[in-house]
Amino acid sequence: MHPLLGLVHQNPWLANVATYGTLFLAADAAQQMLAKPRQDSSRRDSLDLKQTAKVALVGFTFHANFNYGWFQSLERLLPGTKAAMVIAKVTCDQAIAAPITIGAFYTGLSLLDSESDIFENLQEKFWPTYKAGVLCWTFFQAVNFTLVPPLLRTACVGACSFLWAAFLCYLHPTDTCDTTSQLFQALPGLAGLFPPTAGENQIKMPSEK
Repeated sequence: MHPLLGLVHQNPWLANVATYGTLFLAADAAQQMLAKPRQDSSRRDSLDLKQTAKVALVGFTFHANFNYGWFQSLERLLPGTKAAMVIAKVTCDQAIAAPITIGAFYTGLSLLDSESDIFENLQEKFWPTYKAGVLCWTFFQAVNFTLVPPLLRTACVGACSFLWAAFLCYLHPTDTCDTTSQLFQALPGLAGLFPPTAGENQIKMPSEK
């Protein structure tokens, strides 16, 4: 453990970016495996490596570097772990960083997919994705800003982002409004944030996409 911490201290940027980017890449591979139709055994043993490479490119080049610089800046502007500072950091993170990273994810993949309108996916999926993100990341970042040393915060977010990136990778080719509304109908007090659309009778599982 001590040698690993030594490497982080020697090159914190490389350690954090490598950890974050690797987990971002792994998230796409994981969601592909989970989303494969169980009935079609011929498709189980193959992954869309081109798609995973695109997700990895977006994760390594933008998200990992942006988060590293963002957390460094937040700590300089709002230092410490007192409750007021943590609340301020979480608020800034959700108001500023979240829209930027969501926008970069959807437009980045659309650009790499050579879509005619690179903003179409973003316009369709931004709001439901952002609302789901606020519910998840408010808790994650509160823990991150309170308990995790600044040196390791990007790597820690990378661990949380494994689940979040898998969620985003799943939403990318799906009907985001329907998926998020169906998922949150079962959570008490949160169903109003994602009202069901007409004709919804059951949760759409990954195998039905």
